[in-house]
Amino acid sequence: MPPSTWNTAKAKVQLRLSVQRLRIAQQKKEAHAKGSRRDIALLLEKGKTESARVKVEAVINEDLSLELYELLELYCELLVARFGLLDQNTRDPDPGISEGVCSIIHAAPRTEVKELMVLRDMLMHKYGRDFSIAAMENRSSCVSERITRKLIIETPSEALVDAYLGEIAKAYSVKWASASSVTPAVQGSIVDGPSGSDTLESLPLYSKEISDKLPDIVTEDETGKPKASAGGKTFQMELSKAESEDEFAVLARRFEELKKR
Repeated sequence: MPPSTWNTAKAKVQLRLSVQRLRIAQQKKEAHAKGSRRDIALLLEKGKTESARVKVEAVINEDLSLELYELLELYCELLVARFGLLDQNTRDPDPGISEGVCSIIHAAPRTEVKELMVLRDMLMHKYGRDFSIAAMENRSSCVSERITRKLIIETPSEALVDAYLGEIAKAYSVKWASASSVTPAVQGSIVDGPSGSDTLESLPLYSKEISDKLPDIVTEDETGKPKASAGGKTFQMELSKAESEDEFAVLARRFEELKKR
C-alpha cells in the first residue's frame, strides 16, 4: 500500500526498484522472444508458413510490450535524475517531469511490474485525484505519444508480418520469401540467395517505417559471439558508445533518441 503522505526517501527507493524490475522484465521478454523467433525459423524451414505467420503476430505484440517497458524505464530514470523537481511541494508536476509522471500513471496498469504500480499510487497520491484522472484519460495529450502508440491493440499489417518473417529467415539462414508480396522472378532470386539489388530493401513491401519496427534478432556468429540483424535499433549499442559520459548525459541522449522514433 502507498504511504499516507509523500515520503522523499521511499519515493526515490521506489523509483530505483521500478528501474531494476523493468530491466529484469525486459531481459525475460527478450529471452522468450529469442526462443519464439527460433521456433518461427524452424516453421519456415519446414514450409509451415501459415503457422509461422500466426506465431509472429505474438512476437510483434511482445516487441511492442518490450518497447513500452523500455520507455517506462527511461521515464523512471528521468524522474531519478530530476528528483529535485519531483520532490517539490506542488499540486502539479514541473513541466520538466510532467510527461514522465503522466506516462507512468497512464501506462503502469498495462505492465506486470508491481513496483511500478506502487510508484504509480505514490504519484497519484502526491498530485491528487483531478490530476490523476486527467493522466489516466490522457487529457490534453499529456501522455507521451510513444507510450500511447505502444498501448494500441490491433492486428499487425500483412506487410509488417512479412517483414518480420523475412528478417527472422535471414537471421537464421532460412531460405524463404513471401509468395504474396514478391514476383516469381524476385522470389526465386531471394530463395536462391541475394544477388545484385534483389535484397529485402528492394522489395515493394519494404519501407523505412517498417524497417524501424523490425526486431533486433540476436543470433551467434561462427566464433560464438552474439550478432544482430539489420532490422531495428538497440540501446545497448548507444550505451557502449557513451561509457565515458556522465549518467545524466547518457540518459538525456537515450531519452531524446526514443522520442524521435
